[in-house]
Amino acid sequence: MSLQKQTDKEKLAWQKFVTRFSLTEKQEQELLSYLSFLLQENKKFNITAITDFEKIINDHLIDSLVLSEKMDLTACKTLVDVGTGGGLPAIPLKILYPHLAIVLIEVNQKKANFLEEVITLLDLKDVEVCDQDWRSFLRGYDKTADVVISRASLSVAELLRMFRSSMLKDSILVYWASKFWNATKQEAVYLQREEEYDVDQKSRRLVFFEGKKGA
Repeated sequence: MSLQKQTDKEKLAWQKFVTRFSLTEKQEQELLSYLSFLLQENKKFNITAITDFEKIINDHLIDSLVLSEKMDLTACKTLVDVGTGGGLPAIPLKILYPHLAIVLIEVNQKKANFLEEVITLLDLKDVEVCDQDWRSFLRGYDKTADVVISRASLSVAELLRMFRSSMLKDSILVYWASKFWNATKQEAVYLQREEEYDVDQKSRRLVFFEGKKGA
């Protein structure tokens, strides 16, 4: 994707995004390539309902990378994205933190194929696509993960099953929630902290859960 075709307002929004997350030139180009391919393939089948350039920056990229402002991912090694869809939030996070080993869980086969093509296009290393459902993944996963993330793809109650797994009992779960979300009594047992943030004048929250708190 070339910024030459974007309006001055869109270019300004992009530059503010680049500055906010201190993106290198390589990271900026990788994100532009990712967005270009996402919008191209979105014409063939529905990957995202958001196609406006500014809204993509706010509702997809900033919303994905805000985790980097609320959690230190430099010491993390492995990240699992549940219900990643078109690769959000995990692909932008991988671009920002190339050292991360990523597992992308997506049961929709067309989207899973799209993710494989993104990995090839951007030459991403240590990225695995899993087309199993979440419960099947939990039963078969035999590695550890520092962080499991979900951008509201499944309910918190369903995601908290991960802490029953011996491999994920010590992981951190991060859930992208609306400002209206409230933990149930059972969910609150695992609640570590909540972080509020704003995207495009909308209030949202990142909710962090820890298996040890429920032990």
